[in-house]
Amino acid sequence: MASDRAILSDESIFHYSLLSLFVAVPPTVVALQFLQAPYGKHLRPGWGATLSPPLAWFLMESPTLWLTLLLFPLGQHHSNPRAQILMSPFLLHYLHRTCIYPLRLYFRTYSRKTTASGGFPIAIALMAFAFNLLNSYLQARWVSHYASYEDDGWFWWRFSGGLAVFVAGMAVNIRSDNALLALKAEGRGYKIPRGGWFELVSCPNYFGEIMEWLGWAFMTWSWAGLGFSWYTCANLVPRAKANHKWYLEKFGQHYPKRRKAVIPFVY
Repeated sequence: MASDRAILSDESIFHYSLLSLFVAVPPTVVALQFLQAPYGKHLRPGWGATLSPPLAWFLMESPTLWLTLLLFPLGQHHSNPRAQILMSPFLLHYLHRTCIYPLRLYFRTYSRKTTASGGFPIAIALMAFAFNLLNSYLQARWVSHYASYEDDGWFWWRFSGGLAVFVAGMAVNIRSDNALLALKAEGRGYKIPRGGWFELVSCPNYFGEIMEWLGWAFMTWSWAGLGFSWYTCANLVPRAKANHKWYLEKFGQHYPKRRKAVIPFVY
């Protein structure tokens, strides 16, 4: 009986957590039409104490590693090679985002006497930390426990197709982040990014991440993966629009007029 109650409890937690992820999408889209998270280009006073951005990125993204690694062994499929392989792209992305990117951000900008982009509000970092707790729970629990791998003849087809999109997106994301870090390291304020995918959109780093989680949704073929992909769009597309507007206002006629905000040739 106790075991049954535990199972029901876990299923209820998963169900309501998944529901909350989808419910959060519309208000996120609406809110970000009027108010951008105050970091980077949109940093402004009035949001309380701040952390250095490298430390903030490390702390707020960290649940994607430690919580995922804590939860995965508890799932009924933890020893299934398909589940282990499926979880790997998620961990690979967040190994980069949690550990490698903050280190590169620190050594390229904040450890030098460059004009960095200021602090990162603790309030925003806590919001991101909370989201990553929720999302890591959903993705790890789905892949390790609730997914069905038996008699799934399409698994490797979906995984291969989704992985191709994921890897392409990650390459765009990392290359674009590297270009932005190189401009920060020069220490002479904001400049117009050029080359690569920046010739098509103002925020190719966001476009790459949208591609990644679209591929993840296809790989997992799950409501959890789809919810994450939708929320990524809800968060990044409005911010890309705001960044694009910021570039246009700052650089005026010098900014390439054919560039879109985030989706090449479309938006």
